[in-house]
Amino acid sequence: MNDIANQDASLRAVQRRLTSTQTDHGPATAAVLRRRLEAPIQDVWAAVTTPNRVDRYFLPLSGDLRDGGRYAFEGQASGRILACVAPNLLRLEWVPPDRGEADQVEVRLTADGDDATWLELEHASVADVFHTDLSGARFSPVIGWEGPLHYLGEYLRGVLPDRPSTEWYVLDEVEELRLATLRAAEWATAEAAYADSGGSR
Repeated sequence: MNDIANQDASLRAVQRRLTSTQTDHGPATAAVLRRRLEAPIQDVWAAVTTPNRVDRYFLPLSGDLRDGGRYAFEGQASGRILACVAPNLLRLEWVPPDRGEADQVEVRLTADGDDATWLELEHASVADVFHTDLSGARFSPVIGWEGPLHYLGEYLRGVLPDRPSTEWYVLDEVEELRLATLRAAEWATAEAAYADSGGSR
C-alpha cells in the first residue's frame, strides 16, 4: 500500500464546475467533476460497472446492472439505472438514505487515445444542496465523490490491494476533514463562478 498516492495528488487533477440541467424530477443544479485517467476506456468502463471491481475503490455494490435495473451501494444510495450504454454512459437515479427525493448521477467516458480516458461525473439535484461553507460547518455533498475518484485512479494504476475497500481502507477523520477543507475551497470557487454566470437558483 506504500505505492498508493496521497489524495492531495488528485486535488489539481480534478476539474470542477456547476451547471444547470434537467432531470426527470425537473430543473436541477449539477456539480461536475472531470479528470483524466491513465487507462483505456474499456478498462475504465469495466471498473465503474462491475460490482467486484467497484468495491475495490468505493463501496460494496449489488443489483441488476442494466437499463431499468436497480442497484444499491451499501450504506450510501440506491435507485434505478436510467441508462447504461457501454463504454460511454452510465446514468443512475441516486436516492440517499437520508432523503426521499432522487438525485441523478451520470458518468460519461470519452477515450483520449488508446491508453487514457476522460471521465466526467455529474451529480444533479432538484434540491438546493450544492453549497459550501468554508467555516467547515457544511460541505457540499459533491465533495464526497472526490475520494472515490482518487481511489479509482489508483485502482486503475494497479496499486490498490486486490480486496474490497472495506477490508483495507481505514477512516482517518482528521485527514478527511483536512481534505474536505481543501476541496471545499475549490468548490467554493466553482460555486462563485456559477453564481456570477447567473446560474444561482
